[in-house]
Amino acid sequence: MRPATFLRTKTRATLGAATAAVMLLAATSAARADDPAKILRSMTDYLGGQKSLSASFDSDIEIITPELQKIQFASAGQMKLSRPDKLRIRRTGGYADVELTFDGKTLSLYGNNAKSYVQADAAGTIDQVIDSLMAKAGAAMPGTDLLLTNSYDELMANVIEGKHVGQGVVDGVECEHLAFRGVDTDWQIWIETGARPVPRKYVITSKTLAGAPQYTLRIKDWKTDAVADADTFVFKPPAGATKVNLDSSVMVEFDELPPGIPAGAKK
Repeated sequence: MRPATFLRTKTRATLGAATAAVMLLAATSAARADDPAKILRSMTDYLGGQKSLSASFDSDIEIITPELQKIQFASAGQMKLSRPDKLRIRRTGGYADVELTFDGKTLSLYGNNAKSYVQADAAGTIDQVIDSLMAKAGAAMPGTDLLLTNSYDELMANVIEGKHVGQGVVDGVECEHLAFRGVDTDWQIWIETGARPVPRKYVITSKTLAGAPQYTLRIKDWKTDAVADADTFVFKPPAGATKVNLDSSVMVEFDELPPGIPAGAKK
């Protein structure tokens, strides 16, 4: 074969292989670009179908000062639940060390720094207690919507647009990255790929405030066979702890922001 003929043949083969590779990549990308609502539904169905769950988490909440300075506060904690009516959450930060315990009949909130606790009769499910806390007590509990049995409906209630951004890696775990837009807030979620679609990262962005402060939650150490004994969800007041009213400093301590944040700051 003459050199010119060989060169043309080689070029056509190379271009053909490159074209095939591009087509294959495009087909793969299209196959992976699933409906974000479908991926989210797989996560909510999976979590909602688990009788027991446990996990640890790290959270960051931002505030915007009147001078438009962005300041972030970090916390960490652990969560355990047993459906339908057992829940325990502990969160420790630089300004608070609080614990929520629900045994199916009584809700207890304990502030370790304040050495005091509040209790209320709260017969019902985990869903009902979380709804009651946020509506009646005004407690800010971002991320608890992921634990609800109707989590999908709650998450999608005010969504106007959603997209499957692609893949991401959170704490070494490959995830599907979804982004949703709402009227007042946008949010993103990273969901573990494979047979266990648990949320690994959750970011909420407030669009109505200058600077768009964010709340970020990273969740790890997921266990779905974490069957705990009954004592896990029974609150036992530590020695020296004082029982106080619901509108006390314990509820203040339950917030992720320290008292005395800059006047006029927004979160």
